[in-house]
Amino acid sequence: MSMKLKIRKIHSDAKTPEYAHPGDAGLDLFSIEEAELAPGCSRLIHTGIIIELPEGTEAQIRPRSGLALKHQITLLNTPGTIDEGYRGEIGVIMINHGKESFPIRKGMKIAQMVIQRVCKVDLEIVEELSDS
Repeated sequence: MSMKLKIRKIHSDAKTPEYAHPGDAGLDLFSIEEAELAPGCSRLIHTGIIIELPEGTEAQIRPRSGLALKHQITLLNTPGTIDEGYRGEIGVIMINHGKESFPIRKGMKIAQMVIQRVCKVDLEIVEELSDS
């Protein structure tokens, strides 16, 4: 089943998120900036896009396994959740767990975005719960 994800580029260097391969769960997100990520440091990297999610969904921002395996680069606050009503720029909080500085280049794939349905629940306060 397909849904529409509205995307607006707010920077001239922004790239449209894309699926690298048929069947991929995540859309690749791209950096619009050049940065150096020092060992042990984290930084917000801009994508230059804003989105309007379909009703009843969220976007999850997840690390790229290749960056984690090869360079020890991952994301803080992972998976990062983008709520349906958020209209700000998508930023990716990257961290370098490696021992060497890591260059982030304009146009580089920095994360992936997975769109998921959200299940709403009604809260019920109880005195006891079933055993686990």
